[in-house]
Amino acid sequence: ERERELKTPGRPKQSEKNALLPAGMRQRDQTKKAPTGTFQRDNLLAHLEKQAKEHPDRDDLVPFTGEKRGKPWTPKTKVVDPILEDVTLEPELEEALANATDAELCDIAAILGMHTLMSNQQYYEALASSTIVNKQGLNSVIQCTQYKPVPDEQPNDTDVEETLVRIKRNDPDLVEVNLNNIRNIPIATLKAYAEALKNNTVVERLSIVGTRSNDPVAHAMADMLHVNTTLRSLNVESNFITGAGIIALVDALQHNATLQELKIDNQSQPLGNKVEMEIASMLEKNTTLLKFGYHFTQQGPRLRCSNAMMNNNDLVRKKRLEEGPIFPKCRTNV
Repeated sequence: ERERELKTPGRPKQSEKNALLPAGMRQRDQTKKAPTGTFQRDNLLAHLEKQAKEHPDRDDLVPFTGEKRGKPWTPKTKVVDPILEDVTLEPELEEALANATDAELCDIAAILGMHTLMSNQQYYEALASSTIVNKQGLNSVIQCTQYKPVPDEQPNDTDVEETLVRIKRNDPDLVEVNLNNIRNIPIATLKAYAEALKNNTVVERLSIVGTRSNDPVAHAMADMLHVNTTLRSLNVESNFITGAGIIALVDALQHNATLQELKIDNQSQPLGNKVEMEIASMLEKNTTLLKFGYHFTQQGPRLRCSNAMMNNNDLVRKKRLEEGPIFPKCRTNV
């Protein structure tokens, strides 16, 4: 009958007519019995209670007999340590301990290693002194250690412009240039440093740590390494140099036979596995670099770089041995 009603032509589809009605109200009432009255909750609860009382309980599958099975649990008896007898000391020691003050007992406890009975300050003071130092005894109030203020490091007082002029002038007294942590150096000035070092024959160490150097500065330093034959150490750590700038610096080592130390660690962004593999390949072709400052994130290039540095240092050692042993001179010059 329900299917016939749905198939009757001319009637709107049930889904369209009752689309917004709840599920229980989308069809006509099919209850055949007439309602006997309104819903009464109290009568329903009374009927449910009466039905529950009249319904017999279901018998247990296994009746309860109260039988105890298994072995009852008994706690293990604890082994009581025998009470140690009173230690008898010599009369002199007993008299000394009986008349000892709290300060003396505190020092004795420190000497015996009973550091839990006192504070660390009392313990170390008692060990370091030959007299009674803990006047307050074992029940003293623990005081915090006084804070020792540490002054900040002095800012780098290097005159950037004057140092650049001295490099261009090839000053014989200027062997090391340290521009670390000078953050207001323009990029053009750092490029000028690299350009001036091309013709300099005195400066052996250059450090530009924390100067906000970027790839243009790294490429300028790489061009400088193609020409310079005096520089021994170059430090460009803690800057904003990317993988392209680092590759340019390491690639310049193929044209430089005097640089012995290069530090490039702690840049603003990680170099990546590809760049590290290229660095390791370039370092394996170099025979003059002795120290390379960079923390590799991959095990492969780290081992390759370490072996390359060991081989270079071994070459220096063999060259030194070929020149002959070095005998220290005695005071009589014999």
